[in-house]
Amino acid sequence: MLVFILKRLMLLPVLMFVFSIVSFILIQAPPGDFVTSYVAELAASGSSMDQVQIEALRNLYGLDQPAYVQYFKWVSRMLQGDLGLSLDFQKPISELIGQRLLLTVILGLATLIFTFMVALPIGIISATRQYSFFDYFFTVFNYVGVATPTFMTALILMWFAFSNFGITITGLFSPEFADASWSFARVVDLAKHIWLPMVILGLDGTARLARILRANLLDELNKPYMEMARAKGMSEWRLVLKYPLRLAINPLVSSLGWYLPLIFSGSLIVATVLNLPTIGPLLLRSLISQDMFLAGTIVLTYFGLAVIGTLLSDILLAWLDPRIRMEEASGR
Repeated sequence: MLVFILKRLMLLPVLMFVFSIVSFILIQAPPGDFVTSYVAELAASGSSMDQVQIEALRNLYGLDQPAYVQYFKWVSRMLQGDLGLSLDFQKPISELIGQRLLLTVILGLATLIFTFMVALPIGIISATRQYSFFDYFFTVFNYVGVATPTFMTALILMWFAFSNFGITITGLFSPEFADASWSFARVVDLAKHIWLPMVILGLDGTARLARILRANLLDELNKPYMEMARAKGMSEWRLVLKYPLRLAINPLVSSLGWYLPLIFSGSLIVATVLNLPTIGPLLLRSLISQDMFLAGTIVLTYFGLAVIGTLLSDILLAWLDPRIRMEEASGR
């Protein structure tokens, strides 16, 4: 198991190097740059800049240099712990991300726990009670959850709450706690507000994972080893939880690689609609303003989360399924 983990860890630097190149290419792909966008905003507001000032700005931010020079400067600063300066906010990127990172992590972990705690019972009940009322009910729920965009769910709930109760359900804090320092009262206020974005963000993942678990459990429930265990008198629920669930849960565990960055981004559009102080809306603004250093750092962070999620899923799969460990051992 230790060798299995070490092999995965050795791949991390290589993957992060490749993803840093991909991130830089993505943020450089749109035409123009930050200075071009800034000049266009000035022109729209009736102001203007002469060519000398424009070139001075390009030189200040290093935008007059070749792309590969900009990339190596960006990476070298990141390796030294300097994430750079946001061109749009004129603040250090570490400060901007640090202000939102804690809330992003709290919301992401809450959504992840909610998703798996709800998806597992739904999938198990649907499979063990196939074609029952509960199976049909959860099937409809899953289809609605998958088919309905999460941002639409957020908009409907916002409209319903405001039109019927006159309350606004955006944000993670009440106005008096939005900029306050951390205290017990602020934590309580966060707990009162976090459940709604947690449910909205977890609805789609819950529906998808429950369907996957149901399908895989149905494949396992009628296999010969299950019939033999039933013949020996093992109770049905103990049997389901001990054997077929460990095999059927593998696809859910393997989904951590793509699901982790998704929920930590706060599903960018949902976070924007609900005005959540997470990293997602910050990424959207940086992309619109072509703030390349801030956008590149956030995109690379999401790539890193995908790598970490894949690593965790590999370790969990090896722990849950002895066949994976045996295959790894035989391949050495």
